[in-house]
Amino acid sequence: MIALTLRPTLQLTDEVFERLCQQNPDLRLERTAQGELVAMAPAGSESGYRNADLLGQLWQWNRRQRLGFVFDSSTGFTLPNGAIRSPDAAWVENARWERLSPEQRRRFAPLCPDFVLELKSPSDEIATLQAKLEEYLANGAQLGWLVDPEQQRVYVYSPDQPMQDFHHPSTLSGDPVLPDFVMDFTLIWP
Repeated sequence: MIALTLRPTLQLTDEVFERLCQQNPDLRLERTAQGELVAMAPAGSESGYRNADLLGQLWQWNRRQRLGFVFDSSTGFTLPNGAIRSPDAAWVENARWERLSPEQRRRFAPLCPDFVLELKSPSDEIATLQAKLEEYLANGAQLGWLVDPEQQRVYVYSPDQPMQDFHHPSTLSGDPVLPDFVMDFTLIWP
């Protein structure tokens, strides 16, 4: 991950950031609340199949429950603090999504997902991802999971609660934010 500080030379407004993303579709870009442009390398193959498995489980659960909308890692959200972030997987409850206008839905939706999942790749720094999860919570996320396959750990973030650290869980429940959702991690661990 590379962070570029563009201020004061370039004001990275929502419109400028959106154009930058459109003109560079092969780059994975985020904008921090401080206006820094963050460029991330594409996921490696191992991370890609792990993320597909985690996202697939979330999607299947949501398909059955129909309680909200699931988003993949290519989706950007404009958080209340002004950052534009793209979690590896995200879920937004129906009523919150339906309150957005069609125009807001087409762009980087101006909300923080209710649930976010970040999958640590070998090139990621754990402290950077932990800070991202804290940022999601500070901006309204109700549940966040940071999955570290190398250490076989899942860090669980919830508002007003200390972070929980699970070592090598085979499953993890998303209740009450994701009712009756249980993530199976048996295919994720090396």
